[in-house]
Amino acid sequence: MINLALSSFLLSFFVIFHITTTSSASADYHERLLLRPLPPSSLLASFNFRSNASSSSFEQQNFRYFPRSLGQILQHADTRELHLRFSLGRWDAESWGARPWGGAREGGTGVELWAWVEAGSDEEADARWLTLTNALSGLFCASLNFIDSTRTIRPVMSFQPSGNHPNSTIPNLHLLHGTLPREPVCTENLTPFLKLLPCKGKAGISSLLDGHKLFDASWQSMSIDVRPVCPEDGSECVLEIDLTVDMVLDIERSKRHRDNPIPRPRPVEELICDGSKPYAADDLCYPLDSEFDQPWSLSEVFGRPIKGSCPLTENDGEDSEAVCMNVSHEREVYTSSGAIEHKYPGGFFRCYKLIGDSEFDLVVPKSQPDVPSTPLDHPLLFAERSLTGHGQERGGVQTLLRNPSPNSAVEFVYLESLPWFMKTYLHTLRVKLSNNSTPLGEESLIKEIYYRPALDRRRGTQLEVRMLVPAASTVTLSYDFEKAVLRYTEYPPDANRGFDVAPAIIRITTPLGSPPLYIRTTSLLLALPTPDFSMPYNVIILTSTVMALAFGSIFNLLVRRFVGAEEAVKWDLGALKGKVIGLIGRVRRRRKVDTEAKVK
Repeated sequence: MINLALSSFLLSFFVIFHITTTSSASADYHERLLLRPLPPSSLLASFNFRSNASSSSFEQQNFRYFPRSLGQILQHADTRELHLRFSLGRWDAESWGARPWGGAREGGTGVELWAWVEAGSDEEADARWLTLTNALSGLFCASLNFIDSTRTIRPVMSFQPSGNHPNSTIPNLHLLHGTLPREPVCTENLTPFLKLLPCKGKAGISSLLDGHKLFDASWQSMSIDVRPVCPEDGSECVLEIDLTVDMVLDIERSKRHRDNPIPRPRPVEELICDGSKPYAADDLCYPLDSEFDQPWSLSEVFGRPIKGSCPLTENDGEDSEAVCMNVSHEREVYTSSGAIEHKYPGGFFRCYKLIGDSEFDLVVPKSQPDVPSTPLDHPLLFAERSLTGHGQERGGVQTLLRNPSPNSAVEFVYLESLPWFMKTYLHTLRVKLSNNSTPLGEESLIKEIYYRPALDRRRGTQLEVRMLVPAASTVTLSYDFEKAVLRYTEYPPDANRGFDVAPAIIRITTPLGSPPLYIRTTSLLLALPTPDFSMPYNVIILTSTVMALAFGSIFNLLVRRFVGAEEAVKWDLGALKGKVIGLIGRVRRRRKVDTEAKVK
């Protein structure tokens, strides 16, 4: 029952995954752009860059395609496998279907980092983890140095090594995971990312990567994966680095010219009206939000064409096909002259080989009604997480897990990494099943629990639950927590905004040898008891006013001379004025005499 829907999903996912990744296993450098139209008028662009370095050359620091800056950090921190994510936005699974790469190269909102570090003890692993985060912080211009012990956990069931590690080093590998859900991802993170590529964004598909387009996307994710890979033929192992950029672009907004970035109302004659609604007059219109299946081109969506092929890529075979599309073979697609098209079996996948340094552009006109649209892979599980409760003392977290399959159950691992000021009550963990027709009871849905409680200002809460969602059912997972009161120095500058809670990570159990499937929920915004930070300023102003009044009064009493009204009348003001004028005249005459003496 569990493997029926999972097998059908993995079959379609593994075909694209195999074509886009395993074809480059033998190449030292490979890059590919995968374009997939999404409803209603969006475009998924997945940039993948892969390079290899042999183990011997890596140990000797003989870097060719592998970036030297990152390689030296991994050597210094004894990191055997690294996964780094920069993400923004929310993936709309209801409209866009399954996540790209099965969610394996997607991170939670902000920055997410996990790595396997080789160390002899937990204390040594923590020290090397601190070295790794500080070095990556400087390399990628991010706040990774803020991943301290309170934001670090050691997952037990949620992650497995994706590389081939020697049996002698596995007992000494320590998995550490950290998140920064509040980290803003911007152009400062994209620029170091492009510097890790051999062509540096000057040629090949990386020439399309522009900060204005990337960070204007509805959803975007940048990932860096480093792992050791040992070929099955027994040859020398290589260290493989995968750099991936995934973005969902709104076609209509992306086609807007950069010199006219402010959205303006369309003229009436350009509006697309909803024909299913009744109209009382001819000049009335219910405009549609966006036109389905809009025409587009690379130069319109990305603002530029591809500046030729990267000269470091392979010239023959599947590795030379740098641009691929998930559209029907019956749909017309126009490309620049010289590009070679290759259509794969299945009817919905084609690739293009770029020739030389000539610019490459791709134009997709509006599809004809009889052309089938690209089928979407439906997710195996839908997840939504939200906060419950009210007040400043206690609250709760509720996660809705929905299985759309009518006949197959889904087993997964649910991971929560909570800050220390969310004091979770494990005895309040509850599971509620919405479908009462299933023979399974609510007690049998949870298979295993791993719980590591938080310590104030030392570490956060770690909760891992292995559970099952029956077919055509919705399971509600909820628990309660208590809000801690922070010191006033622990609040951020915008304390009234709240504190970001890292997204939950869901790892769907797959058969052995299949690519992992991950789902990440949205982050939460937690409101804590916040003091009135305006009171110190009010106290300072009031205290300063009182001190000024007191000082001024005392100063006047000590310095000023007070006389009576009768004594002030006796003063001859005219005589005093004459004395002052006479004194000024004598000074002027003396200066005049001195000037004449100097002239003589």
